[in-house]
Amino acid sequence: MRTESIASENSPTALAENVTPRSPWRVSEVEALPGFRLRVAFADGLTGMVDLSGMVHSPKAGVFAALADPSLFAQVRLDYGAVAWPGELDLAPDAMHAAIREHQVWSL
Repeated sequence: MRTESIASENSPTALAENVTPRSPWRVSEVEALPGFRLRVAFADGLTGMVDLSGMVHSPKAGVFAALADPSLFAQVRLDYGAVAWPGELDLAPDAMHAAIREHQVWSL
């Protein structure tokens, strides 16, 4: 019986490296495009576009109004399979997947 633990084997980083998401709607790639658009790819191979141009300039944009700054919009990244930006802004990947599956684009 082993009585000592190996910290590197039990670290959150080591455990996270072994996680393989199986949800088809998890975003696997994201790229910022001109015009406040994103190109996205999902774990199941589905690809499409997200058009945020209407939302970021809308009076009802709320916290997403910050994305009207092109330099912030360009900082898009993946956060555990979701599209995210600094400031805890993110998009629901399941809703994105459903809209893109049906229309090839998700316009917000």
